[in-house]
Amino acid sequence: MDKLMSIGCKAQSMLNATRAVDFLAPLALRFYLAPIFWMAGTSKLTDIESTAAWFGNPDWGLGLPFPTLMTWAAALTETAGAIALLVGLGVRWISIPLMFTMLVAAFSVHWVNGWQAIADTKFCLFNCADAEGAAQRLSAAKELLQEHGNYSWLTEQGSFVILNNGIEFAATYFIMLLVLFFYGSGKASLDYLIVNRCRHCN
Repeated sequence: MDKLMSIGCKAQSMLNATRAVDFLAPLALRFYLAPIFWMAGTSKLTDIESTAAWFGNPDWGLGLPFPTLMTWAAALTETAGAIALLVGLGVRWISIPLMFTMLVAAFSVHWVNGWQAIADTKFCLFNCADAEGAAQRLSAAKELLQEHGNYSWLTEQGSFVILNNGIEFAATYFIMLLVLFFYGSGKASLDYLIVNRCRHCN
């Protein structure tokens, strides 16, 4: 028993030694999310009018109130958020509005399509009928392409899929932001430098 305890303690000690590089986890989350929000924000900024029309139209859009204001708010939040995440400045603060944008996206855009971002009948949590319908359409499309197109060239860089546009990505980004909100930006950030400077000043 004592030997097992000793082995357990040594294993825990080795595990604790990895704390020296624990900054890698929040850094990886920040670097992963930054380009995603940069692309989302700048794409809105390049065409505010079209995005606002989509936000506001109840027939073919989202039917959101104050669409122009919402578009500017989302675009600036995502663009500024990308920069903040990249350099690690005010990460806990910027995570709040970024999480809000993910909730709006999840419930106003993606919720009706179920969970999956890519339709797959093998892993279907809910909205499985749509996934099965997408699989049938994908199969029909592949048959057409195999018969009438250069299928080997068309699939050279990856298989064809049908975008299901479910909440999967929005939920994933929300969870990543939630981690950053509670744990902060890590040691490899401007936040860490500022906090350390303030401690020395006091």
